[in-house]
Amino acid sequence: MTGSYIGEFAAVLTAVFWTVTALSFEAASKRIGSLAVNILRLVVGFVFLSIFGLFYRGFLLPTDATASNWWWLLLSGLIGFTFGDLCLFQAFVVIGARISMLIMALAPPMTALISWIILGETMTPWNFAGMAVTMTGIAIVVLSRNTGEEKTRTFVPLKFNFPLWGLLLAFGGAFGQSLGLVLSKLGMKEYDPFASSQIRVLAGIFGFAVIVSVMRGWREIGGALKLRKPMLQLSAGAFFGPFLGVSFSLLSVQHANMGVAATLMAIVPILIIPPSVILNKERVTLKEVIGAITAVAGVAMLFVR
Repeated sequence: MTGSYIGEFAAVLTAVFWTVTALSFEAASKRIGSLAVNILRLVVGFVFLSIFGLFYRGFLLPTDATASNWWWLLLSGLIGFTFGDLCLFQAFVVIGARISMLIMALAPPMTALISWIILGETMTPWNFAGMAVTMTGIAIVVLSRNTGEEKTRTFVPLKFNFPLWGLLLAFGGAFGQSLGLVLSKLGMKEYDPFASSQIRVLAGIFGFAVIVSVMRGWREIGGALKLRKPMLQLSAGAFFGPFLGVSFSLLSVQHANMGVAATLMAIVPILIIPPSVILNKERVTLKEVIGAITAVAGVAMLFVR
């Protein structure tokens, strides 16, 4: 892989890392709750990032970052981690990682829209077509016709295959990731992506610490620390998520077109199908496979042209 493709290569690796992360955190969240997973995986991820920074850059903490780096990256961390991931990880519990990550395929179109609003990037008719195809793919999976006696009715209403609350949580996760990604690129500039991730993770830890305090959940966090298997699952997710996944996503947008990077990172719904079937024994229908492929094809329409 040549240097000119480092951003694209990093985006593909990010998708692989996020696939492992989604499955690990789904398993851990079902045992110790999404709130405990959210704050603990950030703490573990911060430890990984600090150790890496010390050996790779000679900085245990990102003390060489500018005030602008700190401001935008902290804001990005609060939005991306605290808001976005709080929604996403609860969605893992309600509707599962595979469907949650499929809805996360909306993140690239959302990123394009937010970039247009904040950064002034233009939107073409082809962009809107790509967004429509992506949302069609998602609708194929999350919507179905009612069955049974209702088949005899002249009008057959649509219903959700999955709880609406879970779908809205996943949508909130996609929005948080999109806005967080735009703000990350705005704040990172030429700064080191791993150190940038460290700042974002620090903001996420602070945000979740406030939430845990308000919800009086520190006893739950303490109890989670005593459970070996969920902590191993959480640590694996933290290694591939806040440490490698987030850092490589920033490396990707730093070296590649933001849209192309987002497109490549959006292949998670495809990558997650085989392990969901093999490890979690989930039944994947042809309709869901077609929906996943359609959604990612829409993302490709949006950026690969």
